[in-house]
Amino acid sequence: MKLLKIVDRVSIGLSLVLFLLAGLSDITSGKPLIHDLAIKGYDAVAYFTIGKALQGNEAFTFYWHDMTWNFSNKENMVLFATNPEKYAPQYDGYCAWAMTEGQKAETDPEVWKIVDGKLYLSCSSSAYEKWSKDVPGNIKRADKYWLKLQNKEF
Repeated sequence: MKLLKIVDRVSIGLSLVLFLLAGLSDITSGKPLIHDLAIKGYDAVAYFTIGKALQGNEAFTFYWHDMTWNFSNKENMVLFATNPEKYAPQYDGYCAWAMTEGQKAETDPEVWKIVDGKLYLSCSSSAYEKWSKDVPGNIKRADKYWLKLQNKEF
């Protein structure tokens, strides 16, 4: 009986070690760990630095807010890492218009706007048009819903 308990503990310990080593192999091989990919892999900093939506590169990643962020170059990755709140889209990248209704909707990274130094993404051109009719009012409404949604489990 004692031998069986020892074997069980050793087996559990070996399983844990193998699990951890499997995760470390991703780190050492340069592969990002499995996390949600922020804004479909687009470079959040590029919106600010070059004024356009630009696909990021898996070679330049940063983990923040339980998401993996891709960047087109090392400079953008470093800029984001030093001040993610400045570059990350509002509402963790969910659609600004949907958030005015208290909803989370995946966005199209090609439909965006910077307002007062903050990046807002939309899920479609039609959602962007609705949101654009009252940007200050919609931001205020979406901000309230976002605060409420952050305190709930989804």
